[in-house]
Amino acid sequence: MVTVQNLNFRYDRKAVLDQLSLNLNKGSIYGLLGRNGAGKTTLLKLLSGELFPQSGTVSVLDHSPSRRDPCFLSDIFYIPEEFTLPSMNIDRYLGLHAPFYPKFQNGQFQKFLKEFELQEEKTSLAKLSYGQKKKFLLAFGLASGTSLLLLDEPTNGLDIPSKTQFRRTVASALREDQIILISTHQVRDMENLIDPLIILDRGELRMNASLEEFSRKYVIEFQPKGSSGSALYREAVPGGEVIVRPRAEDEEETAIDLEILFNFITRKEEEISE
Repeated sequence: MVTVQNLNFRYDRKAVLDQLSLNLNKGSIYGLLGRNGAGKTTLLKLLSGELFPQSGTVSVLDHSPSRRDPCFLSDIFYIPEEFTLPSMNIDRYLGLHAPFYPKFQNGQFQKFLKEFELQEEKTSLAKLSYGQKKKFLLAFGLASGTSLLLLDEPTNGLDIPSKTQFRRTVASALREDQIILISTHQVRDMENLIDPLIILDRGELRMNASLEEFSRKYVIEFQPKGSSGSALYREAVPGGEVIVRPRAEDEEETAIDLEILFNFITRKEEEISE
């Protein structure tokens, strides 16, 4: 449903995305990870048609996003990290914006508002706290019925209970014909939600694979202080270190720590390429 081929984009003389190629398939919640400046937000804007490729091609839902056809725009929803909401209440916003999304489900919207504890909120959207605004947009986006939902740092501004509710709501809302792409630095917030993972580093694709694919090849485990043995990657933690090493054929798969996986992928480029 989403195909990117040899995509290049730069701001002035700085290359942000370099020969990027990837495919996204329906029925998945992808996690988009990368350091600051890795090109995550730029990629979201290219997929949504807010920016245009300087070379290469982008195809989303059989459309070229840069054409910004109405039938394309009505089938995607993008929640950026920074946004503003107008001075109107929820009902007024719904009446003005929901008609642009033919598959919008009002029943689902009311359900998500209730889950995010916003159903009784009658004040102006502009007067809500940042966290409440974020939850409102998440509820609207999830109810929009679009085939592609793009979320940039969706848990920023949410308290701990709201983050838990976010994971539960998004997981339950995913449809078989939908792609949800979540760009985030908060990998701990996304554990047990995002899979497959896309990792960008210095504008290049380092990983586009499921956690199952990774765990078939590698083991992430804790070793107490004084332990010996070879490892592809080591990271000190209280009481010892966490290591990444190749997995033996007869060895059981282990749980994946997303933060350790990210550090391994971005710091051990040569091993991953091989």
